[in-house]
Amino acid sequence: MITQFTLLLAHGMSLMWLLMPRRLVTSGFFRIQSLVALGLCVLATLAAGQLTPAISPGQRTLPATAQPSSEAVESTHSLRPDSPPTNLTGIRVAAILAAIFAYFGSALWRIEYRSAGTVCLYGIFVATLAGLICLAPRLPAQSSAEWFGQVLSLWSSAAVIGGATTAMLLGHWYLTAPMMSLAPLRRLTHLWFAALMLRLVLSAWAWMHAGEAVAGSLIWTWMALRWLAGILAPLLLAVMTDRILRYRNTQAATGVLFAGVILVFLGEMSAALLQAELRQPL
Repeated sequence: MITQFTLLLAHGMSLMWLLMPRRLVTSGFFRIQSLVALGLCVLATLAAGQLTPAISPGQRTLPATAQPSSEAVESTHSLRPDSPPTNLTGIRVAAILAAIFAYFGSALWRIEYRSAGTVCLYGIFVATLAGLICLAPRLPAQSSAEWFGQVLSLWSSAAVIGGATTAMLLGHWYLTAPMMSLAPLRRLTHLWFAALMLRLVLSAWAWMHAGEAVAGSLIWTWMALRWLAGILAPLLLAVMTDRILRYRNTQAATGVLFAGVILVFLGEMSAALLQAELRQPL
């Protein structure tokens, strides 16, 4: 869970850095962002050992003709991982490469080498994207569409949490650079709104395909938390932030974005728990 969340956050933040108008933002912001990415990637590397390695499909299921006993059911359930099987080596290599890019990027942005620093931002983006792909390995019984949907779900989750976090941190940066243009913050707000809409569509599609698996009061409680806190409320906050920025009130907008960060964190963690239970990228 920790490795997945940190990789998602690092990738989402790097995506927003590349899509925002960087020329309108001072170099100090990207220096600090690179240090944040460095910490996230180091944490992802250290926590990667907690992930479940890939196991053969034969270990995960029983023959259809078998009538398992209660002991066999418990044994099979214990073999069922809390999250999909992952490529641990690939995740560690991707996180280490992203950390290296982040380290050199922080130094380059500090000395105002913006072009070279931007190259490091692209390096963080590519390395963390490779890490996300390793989080969703292709299983033998899995179709190409299912695998692509899983990767797209991870990418949209990264965009949602990365968009909220980057926008909130940029809002705080206006306290040190109050004369900076509001265009970057407004762009990030729009990107965050677009990411939430994509997440809404993908989650609705997965919900429809979950079928009878969505049953029980506990599942519905987590579904309500996932949708209300993770998607619908942040959509409202994104609209509020855009309206507030029309009055150039960056402090109020930052407060709203801070609430959005908390909500999307809750929503995406709920989605991860639901995916582990229902095997759908909710």
